[in-house]
Amino acid sequence: MVDATNGLLTSLNTGSYANTGGTGERVLIDYKDAIMDYRTTDLPVMAFFADSMSTDTGGNIDITFAKPSMAMEQIEEGTTPAYQHTKLRSERIAVKEWGLAIGVTRRMIEDSRFNEVEMALNEARKAVDRHLTSHVTNVIFGIYDADLGTGLPAAATSILAASTEAAIVNFDNTPNSGFFGSAATFAGRLDQYADQTLVALQACKSYNACTSVGASSFALQDVASAVTRMSKLGYNATHLFISPSHYENMLKMADFVTAFTTAQGVAPVAGGNVMPTAAGDNPFGSMLATGGLVGQLYGLAVVVNPWVPATRFGVFDLSAKPMAYVERRPLTVEEANPGFGIVGSYMSMRYGLKVVRPEAGQIVIS
Repeated sequence: MVDATNGLLTSLNTGSYANTGGTGERVLIDYKDAIMDYRTTDLPVMAFFADSMSTDTGGNIDITFAKPSMAMEQIEEGTTPAYQHTKLRSERIAVKEWGLAIGVTRRMIEDSRFNEVEMALNEARKAVDRHLTSHVTNVIFGIYDADLGTGLPAAATSILAASTEAAIVNFDNTPNSGFFGSAATFAGRLDQYADQTLVALQACKSYNACTSVGASSFALQDVASAVTRMSKLGYNATHLFISPSHYENMLKMADFVTAFTTAQGVAPVAGGNVMPTAAGDNPFGSMLATGGLVGQLYGLAVVVNPWVPATRFGVFDLSAKPMAYVERRPLTVEEANPGFGIVGSYMSMRYGLKVVRPEAGQIVIS
């Protein structure tokens, strides 16, 4: 996470490398006038998880879904079947405004060898990307964050394996909602599919404890179970999202011993798993180097990214986006000129996020 650096950048912020806004590094090195930026890790969350929608109205937005509600019936000759009506499920999405203001003094612009305004704007845009990525990730994985209002804000905790459907579906307590909790019923978000009974579907809750114990636990049987639960709900899993620590544990599993042979590097030893010594011999070399999409497991596209919580991994059907992204107003940048020799910009956007297809995801919690 990145902590906000408050205050304005002025010509007085020079000298030491203290965390008081010191800018000694700004005047010592220019690397041939090219700013050496740090590497940012991005997860294109909107493309993965969200159905993007826009609206011209402010405030909360309601999205309505049709529920299975009609059935054919046998009738006698000359009679009329009973009239039936549709059932609907409504999801209310809280649309809120988020903003960021940056300021640089005119003296700092004159004294600096760099374009401080451009640097500040570039960092502000990255801050917006980090914010959206963090927000979407927390919503999808049910992580509690007081500022973002994700997880279970009323209980000040993340969504757990024991969390009930009532706690998750309650808009007042959980504005961003989540996937299925335990004890879901047909009266709520759970819809009957094919010949599956209520008992069978209730067993398909979306938040389950990992069968293995320890930090970043990863068990293949949990992945297989998640795929099965989604199938019972009428969805076909397409993606597996894991953190780098989950990926490391996955590579160390005995199940992957056969992937490493003498021809590929170091021969496997009995009862263990030995990675090849030379990086070029590593059959997973390109995966480890590039991150992101790293291959397939049980037919699932495996995606590795540091934004995924180390304590959770998820199985999703991304052919049907599980989350709605409602944009009231896209990112708007306006000039801020409060006076006293200060120049800068103010940027803000108004949007809302919510899990609206609870059948399309399974979260495994370690």
